Order: sequence, then structure tokens, then C-alpha cells
Amino acid sequence: MDAKIAGGRAEHGGEQTWPPPVRFAAAFRFWLKLGFVSFGGPTGQIAIMHAELVERRRWISESRFLHTLNYCMVLPGPEAMQLATYIGWLMHGTTGGIVAGSLFVLPSVLILVALAWIYLVWGSVPLVAGVLYGIKPAVVAIVLAAAWRIGSRALRNAALWAIAAAAFVAIFAFDVSFPAIVAAAGVTGYLGGRLAPQLFAADVAHAVGTRAPAPAATDEAQAFAAHARFSWARLVRTLGAAVGIWIAAYGALALAFGREGTLAQMAWFFTKAALVTFGGAYAVLPYVYQAAVEDFRWLTAAQMMDGLALGETTPGPLIMIVAFVGFLGAWGAQVFGPDAPALAGIAGGVVAAFFTFLPSFVFIFAGAPFVETTRGDHLRFSAPLAGVTAAVVGVVVNLALFFAWHVLWPGGRAGGFDWVAAAIGAAALAALLLRRAGIVPVLGACAAAGFLITLLR
Repeated sequence: MDAKIAGGRAEHGGEQTWPPPVRFAAAFRFWLKLGFVSFGGPTGQIAIMHAELVERRRWISESRFLHTLNYCMVLPGPEAMQLATYIGWLMHGTTGGIVAGSLFVLPSVLILVALAWIYLVWGSVPLVAGVLYGIKPAVVAIVLAAAWRIGSRALRNAALWAIAAAAFVAIFAFDVSFPAIVAAAGVTGYLGGRLAPQLFAADVAHAVGTRAPAPAATDEAQAFAAHARFSWARLVRTLGAAVGIWIAAYGALALAFGREGTLAQMAWFFTKAALVTFGGAYAVLPYVYQAAVEDFRWLTAAQMMDGLALGETTPGPLIMIVAFVGFLGAWGAQVFGPDAPALAGIAGGVVAAFFTFLPSFVFIFAGAPFVETTRGDHLRFSAPLAGVTAAVVGVVVNLALFFAWHVLWPGGRAGGFDWVAAAIGAAALAALLLRRAGIVPVLGACAAAGFLITLLR
């Protein structure tokens, strides 16, 4: 029997032989299903892909999976979506990558747009408002729990603690922009990695649980596919196509609504946000809040918190909250006139999502062929990543304090402290950290508590 059959191998009668290549139709069905069940944040989403693609289906080997994950973890943007895009590209080229990445986010876009419409139409109904009253302190607890989870993994020594503290002071006391904090932390991590590498070694594969040594359809023994061979000409063509798509999309919005129009502003802002989304969605949320609430006034702080809660209950990456922000911003601006607010909201949600995720596709299609040439070697980006991740802890703590202020003192200092909201938030935090309860059940319980409190009042 030939030792190499169609680029994969399988076990048969005690021997290891290559399994058949993955059919595109089978991959399409898997990516579609993943888009509707990818709850649990990036860690849960990566774990699902590892269990299904490495352990169960054996479509990709452990080493190839980790090599791919290493690259995605150091990119700005949602690493789980980028991982799906990369694996889809590995198996079926550009078409496979577009299908995998798009199906990873489309279900959550559709769901969040629908929830945003329901929120705006029914959110002022007293009982619905009561549900939201219970959800807001839960959001504070969720953000605090996120800071704890990230910090317990990332802050392994005094140097990383110092970076986290400096990031918190910078954004809390001096209102330093998030991109500047990311840049400074990355440079600090890079320099620290050269001066004290033992302090800045990051385990970028932390999200993967068990190892699966079984051979797979896409593994180290597989020769480079034509689309996976790096060339400068292909890189230039890919970047040229990406820039052309961006210019065409942004130009169409600017021509139709003006450069200062809401949709054009969203296109420009969410492109910038996509390029600084290091360390996960919680890291960039303060940046999105700063622009959406304070600068452009697309929505209020309370609406931002409600959007975060809705984003936690939907599949897909949490950064998809940008679709909620886009929907509310375009709805309020009446970009299509006062008679078509829903259509305006849909346009805003689509624009926000498109310009947020376009860079992620570019990073994969432009960078993956080069990354494939480094198979068997480790990317040397762990030190800057460790610095950025440490800074993210301080930024997320600042976000939690900001949300807590608006929830616990809803009327400012003169309005008094909301002890009921504090009790709901404390119970939610205890459930998340001590009982390790899931986010969706905690949100459900807090929503029910808010509903009951409204009835009793």
C-alpha cells in the first residue's frame, strides 16, 4: 500500500494509512453548525474546534492545529474566528477560508440584529426593563470574572503585574487611548523578552485541553498545497485585493452619505478597532465604549451594557457586540429617514460587522502562506503577546469599575447606592468564580431576579 494517499491517513487493521481528503460539503456543514453552537467565548470555541477537528474527525493534526493557533493568538481580532478561517483555508483554499470565517460570525450577526430590534421596540416595557435591571449587575460580575480569569493566567510574575497596574492607571487616571496602551505594552513585552525572556514566555496554546496524537487528513506529512505556497507576488495580489475591497466599500458609503455620515464613520472607526483588538473582546470594549458612547454618541452607557449582556448570550465571538452598536447608532441617526429606522439599524449592524471582520480575513489570506513555511518552528511573538495580555487585565478592570459606577450609582452620587443591584451582582460574581457557573445560566437567573423585583415593586 502506498504510504501517501490523497494527503491524509487513517488506521486500518493496525496500520496507519491516510484517510481521504475532507470534502467541501462536509466542511461546509461543520462550519455552519459551529456558527450556531460556538458559545463559551474564545476558549470554549477553540476547545470545540479542537475536540471536533483534531480528536473526533481528525481533519487536522495536533501539531498543525497548534501551529495555526500560535499565529492566530498573536493577531488582533477574534482568534477563534481566525482559527476557523485558517483551517478552512488549509483544507479548501480561499473559498474554504471565506466559508469557515463567514459562517462562524453570520449566525451571531443575524441573532444580534434581531435582538437589537426587539430591544429598541420593547425595551421600555416595564417588565422588559425589569429583566434588563437584573442583567446589568450581572454584566459587571461577568467583566470582573473575565479580568480574574485573564489575570490568573497572564500575571505570573511581578513584571507582568507592573504592566497591568500601569495600564490601569494610564486608562483610568490619564485617559490614555487603548491603541497607545497596546503599543506600549507590546514594546515593553518585546524588550522584556530580550532582556528577561523567562519572565515573558507565553503559552499561546493555553486554550487547548487534551492532546490527540492520532494522524489526520491534514498533518505534517502532507505536502504543501498550491494555495499554501508563499510567494511575494501572491502576497501583493492578496493585499491589493483587500485594500481594493475596503476602498470600494468605504468609498460607496462616503459617496452615498458623506464622510461625516454615520455609516462612513462606523466603517472608519470599526476598521481601526479591528486593528487593535489584541487580547480578546473585553480588551477592546473600552475603546468601543469611548467612541460609541462618548465621541459619536451612537448609544448610551446603559445601552452598551445591555448590548454586552445580549452578546454574551449569543454564539460567535463577543466582539460581535459591534453589530448591536452599529444597529443602535444607525437607528438613532435615522440614516434612511424617519420612516425606515429598522432598515437603517440593519445597515448599521452589517457595516459594523463587515469592517470589523474584514481585517481578520486579510491577516489569514496574506499571512498564512508565510506562516506555513515556518512549520516545525515556533513563532517568536510570545513576549509581546505576554505584555499585551498583562495590560489587558488592567484595561478590563477599568471597564468593570466604569460599569459598576453606572449600575450601583444609577443617579450619580446624589442618587444613592443601589443595594439590590449590588446584591444581584455579588451573587452573580460568586456563581461565576466560586461555583464556576456558565454565563448564560447566570444571566438567566439575574434576568429572572430583575423580573420578580419589578413585579414586587
